[in-house]
Amino acid sequence: MELVGLLDSADPARPLLMAHGRIVSAGEFAGDVLRLAAVLPRGAHLINLCERRHDFLRAYCAALVRGQSSLMPPSRAPEVVEELLAAHPGSYRCDDELVERACAGTDSAASRIADPHALKVPAAHVAERAFTSGTTGPPRAHVKRWGSFRASTRLNAARMREWLHDYGRARPWIVATVPPQHMYGTETSVLLPLLADMAVHAGRPLFPADVAAALAEVPEPRVLVTTPVHLRTLVASGQSFPPIALVLSATAPLDLELARQVETSLPTRVLEMFGSTETCVIATRRTALGQPWHLYPGVSLRPEADGTRVEAPWFDAPTTLQDVIELEGEGRFSVRGRSIDMVEVAGKRASLADLTRRLLAVPGVRDAAVFQPEERAHAGAAAVRRVAALAVAPGCTAEEIGRQLARSIDAAFMPRPLLIVEALPRNELGKLTRERLLAALHPPP
Repeated sequence: MELVGLLDSADPARPLLMAHGRIVSAGEFAGDVLRLAAVLPRGAHLINLCERRHDFLRAYCAALVRGQSSLMPPSRAPEVVEELLAAHPGSYRCDDELVERACAGTDSAASRIADPHALKVPAAHVAERAFTSGTTGPPRAHVKRWGSFRASTRLNAARMREWLHDYGRARPWIVATVPPQHMYGTETSVLLPLLADMAVHAGRPLFPADVAAALAEVPEPRVLVTTPVHLRTLVASGQSFPPIALVLSATAPLDLELARQVETSLPTRVLEMFGSTETCVIATRRTALGQPWHLYPGVSLRPEADGTRVEAPWFDAPTTLQDVIELEGEGRFSVRGRSIDMVEVAGKRASLADLTRRLLAVPGVRDAAVFQPEERAHAGAAAVRRVAALAVAPGCTAEEIGRQLARSIDAAFMPRPLLIVEALPRNELGKLTRERLLAALHPPP
């Protein structure tokens, strides 16, 4: 059985976290992990419900030290958690209170120091069972082994450092607006600090002023991990920010114009990440330059009828993504849409992503989503498949937006209905699940 390190460095003094206004070293963190691991309940699975990133990290690592796996629910809603408990015998909840109680009771940080080198995990151990977000259907679980995480994290770090070469060997500090429970947040705000000699701010700032304050607390080079929705808010805020060496963006396609606005106004460089819960990140691109996606070494793609087959040496097995890609040689590719993203109306085909992009381009539209509702039977006639849309456009009417949109799309794909809403029903990662879209389209009376 191959044992590998929980932390990439055995140096107990190396910075790992900025929490409560002070730096937490790897040695102090290791001490907390061992203390928490000693009091965790027996069981096979820990359901990590910690809201605070510092506590999430300690719980995640304590589970690994105990030989347990973390369950990452797509939501912390009570019903979802109860379903996980029922489906995984021997599982238990872990929250901030449990972690804080276990790690308290010592006089100083110095008395909590432990040897990070002592924290070992079998490479084949299932570190977590990650659940898809439910954007295209019911959440599904995917097994993630610690050895696989180590391999993919090395590639994430290497690609990031290519864009941070101006800073030499300086340690990057991460500020993340995304939660650690979802795969993008896990890869960037949990695994990079553990396995790539980076450090992370423990907060999860949401408002522009809070993001600026969190960035100001950490040294350069600063890396901001966020989403397109959040980037749009930061650009529009007029807030000034400390120097940001690199912005990482994922969870939804990043518009070319928005990427250029971010790079100009912050100013910084934006690296968009391509991946999924199934694969983790497998490619990146500098969106503002109109670049195609750049695959990670060792990853291979093969277009198929229902999507794209993805293989890598660290995968348990090949997986198929619903993205329709076009290979461009030398590890480059473009995404032409998703197999489930293509809709057909009156014999014509279009991409929901492209329709959404065109709706977002209408003046006055700040946020939008075009989707295809479930078919509904009508008395005496077959249901007509159409697309619908939700748009955030203060001061505009649906009729005004519809007239503008009609200039750029076929009449068959005009959204019916097109509703003006105060905000899209995004989850905490900025994603739109089908369930939430349908609920917003047909609100209760």
